[in-house]
Amino acid sequence: MKIDKYDTAAVMAVAARPELVFVEGHGSWLFDHRGKRYLDFVQGWAVNALGHCPPQIANALVKQSQRLLNPSPAFHNDMAIDLASRLAALSGLPHVFLASSGAEANEGAIKLARKWGAKHKGGAFEIVTFHDAFHGRTLATMAASGKAGWDKLFEPKVPGFPKATLNDLASVEALIGPKTVGVMLEPIQGEAGVVPADDAFMRALRALCDRRGLLLILDEVQTGVGRTGRMFAFEHSGIRPDIMTLGKGIGGGAPLSALLSSDAAMCFEAGDQGGTYCGNPLMAAVGSAVIDAVADPAFLASVNQRAAQLSQGFAQIIERRGLAGQRGRGLLQALDLGKPIANALVDAARELAPDGLLLNAPRPHLLRFMPALNVTPDEVRQMLVLLDGMLEKLT
Repeated sequence: MKIDKYDTAAVMAVAARPELVFVEGHGSWLFDHRGKRYLDFVQGWAVNALGHCPPQIANALVKQSQRLLNPSPAFHNDMAIDLASRLAALSGLPHVFLASSGAEANEGAIKLARKWGAKHKGGAFEIVTFHDAFHGRTLATMAASGKAGWDKLFEPKVPGFPKATLNDLASVEALIGPKTVGVMLEPIQGEAGVVPADDAFMRALRALCDRRGLLLILDEVQTGVGRTGRMFAFEHSGIRPDIMTLGKGIGGGAPLSALLSSDAAMCFEAGDQGGTYCGNPLMAAVGSAVIDAVADPAFLASVNQRAAQLSQGFAQIIERRGLAGQRGRGLLQALDLGKPIANALVDAARELAPDGLLLNAPRPHLLRFMPALNVTPDEVRQMLVLLDGMLEKLT
């Protein structure tokens, strides 16, 4: 396909992409090859925590690129030590492995849990996961996921991931057996349509894991690093996992993730886990720049203020347009349209002029909103006005 001067033939067709090419971005705005700008409430699926091309990340990349890029993970480097120490202090999980993607971090979590089961539970290896969960696109993380339509892809599946129902403790208990080593879940199922695990369920799950001698593994790839208005989503329920994964927002748009573990769960030995780019100082410098910004209490207070503004705006639109409802936490929110018009809205929003609007539809009846954590009040207002105008025409 040719898009003006751009020939996309060499780009592997693994997604249905619209006929535009993005060439620049700043804050909450993206610019395409024709010069049109778009208000971005997707932000790379909750990746760009500080928006597009924030000065904190640009400066960190320039400074670190002139010092040290990658000395090999066979050696310590100062930036990886700094970022790991910050994450450990913030989370209460003292062991940190830095990686490049959420799937890689989740794959590491699965490996760590299986190693722990081999050492401490007689070879137990099964991890209870959940229907509609999303943990990544490697073979193991796809098997761990409960995404509809994935059950027949890339057979045979990696075994060991029985599926429970979110917020149903009895469904988890029914799957626990002598081969069970842990339970793995997202505090909010993003791809399922922003479906939160109730705080009471999280606490009951923590108690169940403690009672049965199991690891509690939290996939905070989408919810971690300020997205829900706290540094980590587990803080809302007052628990702490044994293993946690981070991604997306921790790199603010750069490829960075992390696997964190408690003392009790940490059982990797030299050679068990690694990767060419894992802990490289260039990405670690970016991660520290993001943490510097997001861990500031004033920044998190602003996230909660914008979340309240967004939620109040949705409530008014729901009443005015007769929609089904809203859900979510912080700046990961969803609007239930009550009818299958979400994809039409996404397309219509992108075609708005003079400014387009970028939205996401994880379900035919649902819109998901993942703006930059530093989105401004005016940008939230502008998005709500544009959305309401489209809904007036389509509902």
